[in-house]
Amino acid sequence: MKEIPYYKDKQVLVLGMAKSGYSAAKLLVHLGARVVVNDRADLEGDPRARELAALGVKVVGGGHPSDLVTEETDVIIKNPGIPYTNPLVEKAERLGIPVITEVELAAQVSEAPFVGITGSNGKTTTTALIGEMLKGGPARPIVAGNIGTALSEVAQSATAEDVIVAELSSFQLLGTRTFRPRTAVFLNLFEAHLDYHGSMEAYAQAKAMITKNQTPADVLVYNADDPLVKKWTANTRAQKVPFSLKEQVDGAYLSDGVLYFRGEAIIRRDRLGMPNVDHNVANALAAVAVAKVHGVATDFIRRVLEDFKGMKHRLQYVTTINGRAFYNDSKATNVLATSKALNAFHQPIILLAGGLDRGNDFDGLIPGLSRVKAVIAFGQTKEKIAGTAEKAGVKRVRLVDNMAEAVTAAYGLSEPGDVILLSPACASWDQYRSYEERGDMFIKSVHTLK
Repeated sequence: MKEIPYYKDKQVLVLGMAKSGYSAAKLLVHLGARVVVNDRADLEGDPRARELAALGVKVVGGGHPSDLVTEETDVIIKNPGIPYTNPLVEKAERLGIPVITEVELAAQVSEAPFVGITGSNGKTTTTALIGEMLKGGPARPIVAGNIGTALSEVAQSATAEDVIVAELSSFQLLGTRTFRPRTAVFLNLFEAHLDYHGSMEAYAQAKAMITKNQTPADVLVYNADDPLVKKWTANTRAQKVPFSLKEQVDGAYLSDGVLYFRGEAIIRRDRLGMPNVDHNVANALAAVAVAKVHGVATDFIRRVLEDFKGMKHRLQYVTTINGRAFYNDSKATNVLATSKALNAFHQPIILLAGGLDRGNDFDGLIPGLSRVKAVIAFGQTKEKIAGTAEKAGVKRVRLVDNMAEAVTAAYGLSEPGDVILLSPACASWDQYRSYEERGDMFIKSVHTLK
């Protein structure tokens, strides 16, 4: 870890505990900062809060007192999920105090270079794939970021012989200033998180920050099939390596059912361990491009692609009950992700959908609802989801209050040969702490039914 002097004796407010805030606070103490941690939750009895207090950190829970930000505050490390409309953040911006995320902090101290992966869909799968593939390269991959472990934790032990493979959300990237991944991956871009960013332009701009500080010594792997990605990466200074499902590009591409990299055949798409659908093939192409750039042998890449079965909560097969196959796609937190899930099946589908209302409509689901025989809607958006299903001509629509009811209702409307699919098209935060918790509740409800 680089022992940077910048934070020595600086007054730093860590806004939001969670994993990233906890790790950032410990790192800042090590760097000599005077640290305050604040969270709206009551931290009384929290073992992490006790540990930080023992290190000399001032811990304030139960709200966001305005006096935590003063002209003496030097910098704020903000949890990515906290919006910029938070009163403490707004006050800091009025006072000209830098507001960053722990991605920036981690990059400042890390001796290891970064591979950063962003996009509206497919980040987790692609990040995991890249992590597995880079095990065959010269540097030891450490997978972290939005996928799990906090970056400020792994950055403390990573060396120059390692490479940090980081899944990065728009929330995280928006809080960066000098962050520069040696290899950046931009998978796709479509309307999402507008409740947070305010506009599609602001959302796209946040995503594009992944390549903002790259130099000609760096590499940008990008989706040549996505016009918005091409637009927002047009001015990058990095070396551009495209991937495409539609045409032969100077990078990774699909041709006649085979994945290639610059003319070299890698694997047939029907040999992929993941479900053989277009978005998984696109993720695989992006990962192949990164692995080849990092010097991984084709045989090793091929073995990873054959063995990798996909991620939990992403078109995850759960079980079959009396001829009904259950799939958990809880990570589908937007319309496009659910549309892709619907197009992955040729059997009749019972769709379970709904969740946090971000103000968007669901008309983008209508084409994919043609094979859906019933919709079970829940959460804040259940009325909207139901309206879209009826507009699409779905004959049977049910509104329920929770996941157990949804699974029971779906089974009651199904027949042998049907797919019962949880693919919510919404974030989970109206009823669950995470999409993982929502998916786990689906799995539990299915096994209870069984």
